[in-house]
Amino acid sequence: VFGKDINLVLVLNNLSSDRKSVRVDMSASTILYTRRAVAEILKAATSVELGPKQGKHIRVKIPYTHYGKYLTTDKRIQVTALCEVMRTRGLKLLVEKTIILEDTNIIIKLPRRVVVNRAVSLEISYANPLPEPVSRCVLLVTLMNQQVKINLARLAPRERSKIFFEFTPRRAGPLQLQVDFSCDKFSHVKGFVTIAVAPA
Repeated sequence: VFGKDINLVLVLNNLSSDRKSVRVDMSASTILYTRRAVAEILKAATSVELGPKQGKHIRVKIPYTHYGKYLTTDKRIQVTALCEVMRTRGLKLLVEKTIILEDTNIIIKLPRRVVVNRAVSLEISYANPLPEPVSRCVLLVTLMNQQVKINLARLAPRERSKIFFEFTPRRAGPLQLQVDFSCDKFSHVKGFVTIAVAPA
């Protein structure tokens, strides 16, 4: 989840009946959705001895403090591990994983029944998932082809807050509401709901 440390496990298994010595070079970078690297956030190397038919786990931690300021709005991190079996002729294995960090910031609560031409109050809850305060917080609410910009108070580390948003639907049928939350440390955290508007 965005704002928390990332914990990974690389599993190495020796399927042969011989002892193996493996060198592992690990790296991680924040990337765009095109897979273009933005910034390297981890570089580590280790060696592992594997007995016959033995498996071992290598644990890797990427703290938020290492990736936070380099993350793009795509919230993607590419992790690679190059595993080289020593004393063999170029036997290498490349393992890659793309991590897409999830947002759990926006929660939109609807009343049980929404009726055309009757005022509706929605609860929009938003949060700071980071271990540090954020300021210049803004909610952009898009509904019925109109955008409303709402300036919010700063949020303490891990703080959740909420506002009530009122509107009156003018026609029956499905209506999509989209919320976009931004601040000085991250931007474009989105949430949306489809509202079923009943006839009067």
